[in-house]
Amino acid sequence: MSSAVSYETKDRIARITLDDGKVNAMSLGFFEALGAALDRAERELPGAVVIAGRPGIFSAGLDLKLLPTLGAADLRTTLHSFARTMLRVFLFPIPTVAAMSGHAIAGGALLMFACDLRVAADGPARLQLNETAIGLALPSWAILIARSAIPPRWRTEAMLHARPYSPAEAKTRGLLDTVVPAEQLLTAAAEAAAPLAALDQTAYAASKNRLRAMGVKWASELLESEMAGRLPAVKR
Repeated sequence: MSSAVSYETKDRIARITLDDGKVNAMSLGFFEALGAALDRAERELPGAVVIAGRPGIFSAGLDLKLLPTLGAADLRTTLHSFARTMLRVFLFPIPTVAAMSGHAIAGGALLMFACDLRVAADGPARLQLNETAIGLALPSWAILIARSAIPPRWRTEAMLHARPYSPAEAKTRGLLDTVVPAEQLLTAAAEAAAPLAALDQTAYAASKNRLRAMGVKWASELLESEMAGRLPAVKR
């Protein structure tokens, strides 16, 4: 497992921590490391999984400085891994809680929305789906994930208008479940995860799959056709 993604378990709750020492930008290596952590959770079967960032940053999303330098094949592989990893979290058979330790932008916001509950540290952090502000169209799989977490009243504002939210604003709109002082974040995330860990895990996994699998199948079928134009021109 990459040193940028760590895994620990306490009281039947696994914590996956994202910390590359910078902004937790998403690349193929990021998705492989997160995938390895998810693999471990599926092997060890904790009662719940908390996904947390480093202090001040959850994730800034895709590494948009790196991606335009990639060749077409590497770019395709990275975007496939992006979609598959986020959808894997969305369908993950074990209950998941996102611990928003700081900024969660674009892919970082999607990773949070893919989790079952969202706890955030209060402060100057920004939660934002900024794609339309930077010239990128949200793929259907991302819209599926975001719609599951954003109440209907705020979907146009959040997904089409790229509005940034402070943790407090996101909480009032229902995008976050809990906002706590930064020093209480991990404790609050574990407290949110504890009742989920007490549920019947077999029933939870089956019900979650039935709730979301049809939407994931629909969005996955559109992945290839929507990939063109997802990013600016890349190196050939």
